[in-house]
Amino acid sequence: MFENLTNKFEEIFSSLKKAPSLDEKQVDEGLKGIRQALLEADVSLDVAKQFIENVKPKALGQEIIRSTSPGQMVVKIVFDELVKLLGENNEDLNLNAVPPVPMMLVGLQGSGKTTTTAKLAKFLEKNKKKKIMMVSLDVYRPAAQEQLKTLGEQNNILTLPIVEGQLPEDICRRAISAANLNGSEIILFDTAGRTQIDLQMMSEIKQIEEIVKPTETFLVADSLTGQVAAEVAKEFKNTVNLTGIVLTRADGDARGGAAVSMKYVSKVPIKFLGIGEKIENLEVFHPDRIANRILGMGDIVSLVEKASQDLTEENIKKTEENLKKGTFTMEDYLTQLRQMKKMGGIEGVMSFLPGVSKIKSQMEQSGIDEKIITQNEAVILSMTKKERENPKIIDGSRKKRIANGSGLDIATINKLLKQFKMMSDMMKKMSKGNTKGMADKGIPPELFNQLK
Repeated sequence: MFENLTNKFEEIFSSLKKAPSLDEKQVDEGLKGIRQALLEADVSLDVAKQFIENVKPKALGQEIIRSTSPGQMVVKIVFDELVKLLGENNEDLNLNAVPPVPMMLVGLQGSGKTTTTAKLAKFLEKNKKKKIMMVSLDVYRPAAQEQLKTLGEQNNILTLPIVEGQLPEDICRRAISAANLNGSEIILFDTAGRTQIDLQMMSEIKQIEEIVKPTETFLVADSLTGQVAAEVAKEFKNTVNLTGIVLTRADGDARGGAAVSMKYVSKVPIKFLGIGEKIENLEVFHPDRIANRILGMGDIVSLVEKASQDLTEENIKKTEENLKKGTFTMEDYLTQLRQMKKMGGIEGVMSFLPGVSKIKSQMEQSGIDEKIITQNEAVILSMTKKERENPKIIDGSRKKRIANGSGLDIATINKLLKQFKMMSDMMKKMSKGNTKGMADKGIPPELFNQLK
């Protein structure tokens, strides 16, 4: 997400940062580029115009003229305004009600409401330690209720049993009674959608809202619809007490205009981003971290959080022990490669790194792509246990055997062994407290070494 916008901003800031001083003409040219970048990213005209109006007086202020690094000051001003535009703070979910706490998901048909309901249920179970019950109120779309039921069964999430012929209002009342009996702490109501806004749909949602009295009402919107998503948010805000937005398919949106516009247009915070099809692919929306990503500064905090989600206590302890000893085996490297795959591969990790466009350029020049992870995994799996523990014993004949087992050539085996030696040396340095090299780069070891 934001790939196009990030590339444009990096170009603009690169020239501003190089200038020893800035005059009004240079600032105007920079702001003109920023405005154009926002519009090309599908940010609404009103939002882009207001953003520039907020930035310009500060960018031409006395603190810029007196600054020893005027370009950096402009970046800071743009960052601050971008955070304001996106919502300033991540707003936590409102669970301040007597259980079962009702929450409602609304939106147009095809926006991803049903899948998001299951993702949100899994998020609440994992992060809030709550017992969830999902309820489908979509009695119109064929198999909509069955879809939610299937998602519940696949992911071990409680779903209200389907009763054919019941109206949404009756399902709501039955759900509240059932939740009181089965001990559910939160009920997620998945409402029906339409292909476009219509009075009948809005009237039904209003009725449902009056019955369930939700503490949170989320609009689920497809980020790929750009400015349309922002207008839809405004319409729903006028009908129900909208408390948050979930932007789906955010991983497929290179422009990012919907995310930038929606908070401003609807006055409702974006709370989550849907970043993939898997049940765990729901990311909390942090305005400051998103602003960092848009401006090409990376988001190492989110990267670390993402990496730690799938790490077991056993893996963490093992890594700590290895770090203290300064040891690093092929088995450890295999674990890192698999962790990287879970995080979306090289591209998934890269989206969180500072200077992403430069890293991409380096990768293209070096011929690095997603295949490297799969290839390296195949090579390590073709090694014996002894070879994984001590790669120094891998001689010419062993390389031939590993090459045959992995279906790759000896040059690829040599490349992996070279990468491994670099990582092993780095681990030894880190065990002695010398972590400066990696800290400066802010890059995961396996990716950093491939770029060297």
